[in-house]
Amino acid sequence: MAASMIQLIGFMLSALGLFLISAATVMDMWSLQDRSGTVITNFFTYSGLWASCVGTSYGTTQCRPYFTILGLPALLQAVRALMIVGIILGAIGCLVAIFALKCLKMGNMEDNIKATMTLAAGILNLLAGVCGIAGVSAFANLIVQSFRFNNYAEGGFSLGGGGGMGGVSGMGGGLRYTFGPALFVGWIGSAILVIGGVLMCLACRGMVSEDKRYDGTAYKAASTQRTGYRPEVRNHPIYNASYKTHSVEGKQNQRFDYV
Repeated sequence: MAASMIQLIGFMLSALGLFLISAATVMDMWSLQDRSGTVITNFFTYSGLWASCVGTSYGTTQCRPYFTILGLPALLQAVRALMIVGIILGAIGCLVAIFALKCLKMGNMEDNIKATMTLAAGILNLLAGVCGIAGVSAFANLIVQSFRFNNYAEGGFSLGGGGGMGGVSGMGGGLRYTFGPALFVGWIGSAILVIGGVLMCLACRGMVSEDKRYDGTAYKAASTQRTGYRPEVRNHPIYNASYKTHSVEGKQNQRFDYV
């Protein structure tokens, strides 16, 4: 019962984490303009993995997607790849976990097969969470480097030779950028995925009952050495037929005298 509950909780956490990292991947607010040191607050810029946007205080937003792939920095492309790989691994892990749930009966599937599938799903979700944490942390490190550089830069020079932070359009011109909401969503979702994967790996241990586990038995070959035991032989008396022969002959030669 405890293993089933742990497995179910791990599956629910994995599904929630997969939803969060998927939402973080498509969000545009990975980096947000820092408006603490500027006077003009009517408009602000922010960017994500797929587009850079400009928003106004009136609620209007205009976004421009990245039409090129070769012109983007290598780190941004690596972050894209990590997030996509994490989503794929998490989706496969959740799909396997559905068929491995102990509360669902799938034909004549045995408990040891479900335990193996649960372990595989937990490992996939664990890897998905690690990919998400790596991708979000790499982008956050890029923002920190740009913030520190633009904080001490002179003449509006930005990291990447005036092309923006790391060469990403919309992050240049001497503007400072800080963490956007998508980074926190990605961190939280990845952490939940890792926790769900660990719980599913722990649940597979208790899914197989003790009486169904194979206990090894040691077999010992029969010994070929001769022992000192000998069967008891009883001495039967030997019948002497000669005595009978002499008795019969004596009776035949006996003569009786009658008076």
